[in-house]
Amino acid sequence: MNVERTDLLSGIGQDALQALIEGRHGDPSSILGQHKVGGMTVVRVYLPGAEAVDLIEAASGRVVTPFSIAHPAGLFAAAAASRTGYRLRIKWPDAEQITEDPYSFGLLLGELDLHLISEGTHYSLSRTLGAVAMSIDGVTGVRFAVWAPNARRVSVVGDFNAWDGRRNPMRLRQQAGVWELFIPRLAPGERYKFEIVDAQGTCLPQKADPVARASEAAPSTASIVASSTPFRWSDDGWMKHRPRHDRLEGAMSVYEVHAGSWLRENGGRSLDWVELSQRLVPYASDMGFTHIELLPIMEHPFGGSWGYQPLGLFAPTGRYGTPEDFAYFVDRCHGAGIGVILDWVPAHFPTDVWGLARFDGSALYEHEDPREGFHRDWNTLIYNLGRNEVKGFLIASALEWLERYHVDGLRVDAVASMLYRDYSRDEGEWIPNQYGGRENLEAVEFFKHLNSIIHERCPHAIVIAEESTAWPGVTKPPEEGGLGFDIKWNMGWMHDSLSYIEKDPVHRSHHHGTMTFGMLYAYSERFILPISHDEVVYGKGSLLTKMPGDEWQKFANLRSYLGFMWGHPGKKLMFMGGEIAQPGEWNHDASVTWDVLDRPAHAGLQRLLKDLNGFYGEEPALQFGDFHPEGFEWAVADDAVNSVLGMLRYGPDRSSSVLVVSNFTPVPRYGYRIGVPEEGVWIEKITTDALEYGGSGLVNGAVSSEPVPAHGRPFSLSLTLPPLATIFLKGPSP
Repeated sequence: MNVERTDLLSGIGQDALQALIEGRHGDPSSILGQHKVGGMTVVRVYLPGAEAVDLIEAASGRVVTPFSIAHPAGLFAAAAASRTGYRLRIKWPDAEQITEDPYSFGLLLGELDLHLISEGTHYSLSRTLGAVAMSIDGVTGVRFAVWAPNARRVSVVGDFNAWDGRRNPMRLRQQAGVWELFIPRLAPGERYKFEIVDAQGTCLPQKADPVARASEAAPSTASIVASSTPFRWSDDGWMKHRPRHDRLEGAMSVYEVHAGSWLRENGGRSLDWVELSQRLVPYASDMGFTHIELLPIMEHPFGGSWGYQPLGLFAPTGRYGTPEDFAYFVDRCHGAGIGVILDWVPAHFPTDVWGLARFDGSALYEHEDPREGFHRDWNTLIYNLGRNEVKGFLIASALEWLERYHVDGLRVDAVASMLYRDYSRDEGEWIPNQYGGRENLEAVEFFKHLNSIIHERCPHAIVIAEESTAWPGVTKPPEEGGLGFDIKWNMGWMHDSLSYIEKDPVHRSHHHGTMTFGMLYAYSERFILPISHDEVVYGKGSLLTKMPGDEWQKFANLRSYLGFMWGHPGKKLMFMGGEIAQPGEWNHDASVTWDVLDRPAHAGLQRLLKDLNGFYGEEPALQFGDFHPEGFEWAVADDAVNSVLGMLRYGPDRSSSVLVVSNFTPVPRYGYRIGVPEEGVWIEKITTDALEYGGSGLVNGAVSSEPVPAHGRPFSLSLTLPPLATIFLKGPSP
């Protein structure tokens, strides 16, 4: 069809044409694609660098007509007799390409999706935004969508278009500020980013996709189109029998792991997810841990942040394999009876220019005012929780891990930094809330909403708060005025108990109350006792080097401390390396020093922790009192002179009992009398002084109660308390 160039561009103003050519047009679909012009159909494509383009009939493959050059910058146009399906045959300088036209497809996202995004209640965000491999009208490809309401233009760039932002500008859906485009014949595995022109016309550094489900391994920063094929799970039995209530009531012993440094091989290479499935999972299972908690595995640019400065909140880091590999790891954990908890960071994000910072040229995800939006401690930006889209983004991220990856729980990092507007700020460096207070009301509502939605959609999930202050009601339900978390880290107990055990035994009698103080508030929240990665870095030393005394006493102190911890109310958390008394601090660039297990003292401590986990897992009396005050009594709380502490733990309705006694001096105590509630024989189940653990071998065995009142109880036991040791005695059956 012989048509003049001016007819092919009919209805397009010079300004609009120039905006398209210069890559700043907000609605390229108004020019590109198929349009009715008078009595004919015109197809326009913008392909900078192309030498020629032919219009091909989709049904027959017949060449309908060659395109004319409508603008020398690379705008081609052709007239067709009717509106029919078509393809493009593009001649590039070094190749020929046949493809459908990205601008031949209509609106991609539904009105409901856009409404929910704006409302902050689209909880399946990665199925709408980001890169989704799919078919439209029988054509396979990838639908891209990104939230950038203040941008003048957004384009998808990648290897498929030579990273040229002029080739694939996106369509703006004004009501939600979301840009969309379907690019035919792309497939999972493609690298991509977004090129954004801000409201002032400045082309920003190319941005990674905030909702990407896969990313290049650092230091590369491109997003990757993830597969849309569902992972083939084999954990149906686990998923059907993991009620949250049972998880909270039963034993919970968490092994905290940094995936990149648990074990390294072949010159310092980290294991990938498949290898961790083969090595870490059976190890944790054999040790009796109920859960593995991973330091953040969301994509993050700087390995030295240990994952705590993530930018890809929907993507497992590419350092250890693909998203499918991570799903396989979770599947293998479940097959071994181990739950998976992920550290998750909604508090802040790094300032890398290719990330979320000033994403569309404006403070989109962060606050504009640095008094609200910048963390001086970490040099990071703070999410604006007063914005619906940002809240929805974060909640959708949390649900992504729980739903798509079958994760069993999230440990929310740095909660205190979110709850207080003046966190780590001096006077004049923060903005009060609307009532003049320091509480971050938006964060409070965010946590309530987050936990309510998680427990509604994922009733099995456990949400844990790393909250270091005395904020009330962290683990109370939102309907009772609480934040709705399931468990809170007991940072107070951790600091107090470590400060006590680090002291020379001769001084401990003066600090006896440090070890009993925690029980004054132990049931104000549901607590987990954390000996985490934070306690073995930054010059704090390892657990072993914290202990006073010579080598034997260091190990004995550590064994007694772990025994006290496992006997104390509260769930348990141990960072990797602690279970073998690693001599040095944790180094994220090196492996746990597993070779120390060749030494009997280290192997003995490992065996002790395995046995503590085993006894904890089988004994209701050590579980029930974790969250129920009727499951705990002090047996001995006031013997500061001898630095002895005794705890009585009870099962439901006192159906079982365990006596836990710690002697925190190097002096053995013979004939030490402790009152007990039941008459009968008490069996020593564990003593941390056992020879097989590296101790001196003082044991009690079976001890019969005597009708001698002590500590306000009608019966008592005469015990041998080994030096620097904790013993566990199981009471008689009622």
